[in-house]
Amino acid sequence: MFVVPSPGAPAPASPSPAPAAPSPGPVRLGELVERIAARAELWLPYVRFESPDRYYTRLERTATHEVWLLTWLPRQGTEIHGHGGSKGAFTVVRGELTERVFPPTSYPVHPVPRRLAAGAVRAFGPRHVHQVTNEGPVPAVSIHAYAPSLTSMAYYRQLPDGRLVTDRVEEVDG
Repeated sequence: MFVVPSPGAPAPASPSPAPAAPSPGPVRLGELVERIAARAELWLPYVRFESPDRYYTRLERTATHEVWLLTWLPRQGTEIHGHGGSKGAFTVVRGELTERVFPPTSYPVHPVPRRLAAGAVRAFGPRHVHQVTNEGPVPAVSIHAYAPSLTSMAYYRQLPDGRLVTDRVEEVDG
């Protein structure tokens, strides 16, 4: 029922806006990529492979996160990079990827490669810096989620002594 206030009565308080949904953390993002990976009809139609660069496409974007599909031919990979303060997770749905993680330090680092086979899930916080490559003989496919959506990516280069220096920061198109 709609009530008309009487003349001179104070205006009713407007409802408070709903609080913004919290950004999912790494564990929730890991669960999200697993759920999407389990539903091939959501991502399989978008799989394609390109050369010389990797193929990627955004599958979903909400107020709190985004989901991407990436494909990797043998020997394709990323530069050493961070995700502009976004948390993230990815899962390998086909093939195998290799990740090298660079901890946030000014000391030299020599990361040990970690192989991620189909079904592996990797979740990480907002300061995660890594390099991902397909060092295997077959094409690979992965699903990635970020929260909040990516706005920038920082790229690094590793000096001969093992220290990282920022090479550049690029804005991500929304």
